[in-house]
Amino acid sequence: MRYANLSVPRYTSYPTAPHFQPGVTPDDVAGWLAGLPADEPVSLYLHVPYCRDICLYCGCHTKATRRDGPLHDYAKSLVAEIDLIAASIGRRQSVSHIHWGGGTPSMLPRAAFHEVVDAIRSRFDVTDQAEHAIELDPRTVTADLAASLAEAGITRVSLGVQDFAEDVQVAIGRVQSFDVVAMAVAHLRSVGLNAINFDLMYGLPHQTVEGLLETVALAVSMSPSRIALFGYAHVPWMKKHQQLIDAASLPGTEARLKLEATARDALAQAGYRAIGLDHFARPDDSMAIAEAKGQLQRNFQGYTTDAASTLIGIGTSSISRYPQGFAQNAPDVANWRRAIDAGRLPIVKGKAFDRQDALRADIIESLMCQYRVDLFAACARHGASHDEIIDSLDAVQELVVDGICTIDGDRIILTEDGRPFVRVVAAAFDAYLPKALARHSAAV
Repeated sequence: MRYANLSVPRYTSYPTAPHFQPGVTPDDVAGWLAGLPADEPVSLYLHVPYCRDICLYCGCHTKATRRDGPLHDYAKSLVAEIDLIAASIGRRQSVSHIHWGGGTPSMLPRAAFHEVVDAIRSRFDVTDQAEHAIELDPRTVTADLAASLAEAGITRVSLGVQDFAEDVQVAIGRVQSFDVVAMAVAHLRSVGLNAINFDLMYGLPHQTVEGLLETVALAVSMSPSRIALFGYAHVPWMKKHQQLIDAASLPGTEARLKLEATARDALAQAGYRAIGLDHFARPDDSMAIAEAKGQLQRNFQGYTTDAASTLIGIGTSSISRYPQGFAQNAPDVANWRRAIDAGRLPIVKGKAFDRQDALRADIIESLMCQYRVDLFAACARHGASHDEIIDSLDAVQELVVDGICTIDGDRIILTEDGRPFVRVVAAAFDAYLPKALARHSAAV
């Protein structure tokens, strides 16, 4: 119970975003882009910060609009930013993954969406094997949208389902029946989009074990390739609209643990392979295959099969990862567009890596993806000694006593019961966390 209530990062990056500083400049990033190896593909992430309505549980960087004008304008600026990035690279860099997030990226009008896709394909060399994924609101998926996505070369879609219980949906401002989601799936499959992910959540207001089991059963009945099971992060100090959720209706720590464990067991019984902290995949899915081979990765989109060392973020608030460090775009549309119109990359902050950052990031990613880490091998890869992480090993000893992990020589291994608390073990290697003022979500 004590560990479940700890406030720790989700570790989709290390160092985490609260530690980014203005010291990383547009000129720095232009240099990083120019120095990309010609023979290594990169990944692209495009952020569209618009929705028709804001769901109360949402933790994303987005805002509501009912007009298409801002969407057309935003797409034009995306194309302009793509031009700036391509010019900095100086050639048609190969691309292995493209991911659209938001917001609701499919809100871009058809012509605007295809304009951005065409810009990517003309400025970059998108490989034949590239995965091209997009996040979707099931309520917006029509036959026309499905056809447009297929025409654009989308290969994987992710549908935000969350929960099928009506009282939960009303409480979170996201009412969508099973029939709505099933129709969205049918539209997508009719055009050959069969790689379908579902997002489910536990810890939502009024959620019960019985209701979540029903949600899992309904979700499994549609045979998605992957299911993500995220814990709702109630952070009203960051997301003001979450103040409209009655905190008294949220399950307590013990109930959250039971919800997570119950859903996890139900998904396993349905034949889904557990992947890391919160993903589940059918055994023949590429993520399950990557996990079995020890090739699972983690980035700002969570668990992924993307092995590219460079992820280029495009759009407001997007975060890029380069071998040299992280860089984040301006979070507001006005300043983001102003920089692009002035002919400069819209970078406002970031974090250049030092050797310690790279070492600890390696350790944390191993723990998050594989539930284990070989400290000797990690130190060797970064030319470091055990002395540089001795403080973290001291912190891990308490977790060993409490049964969350074991230490076998130079290896730290999560126990079966300790796996839901992997973020706590990762936090032991976070050199910034003890000094952090940022608040994070609960560990489970």
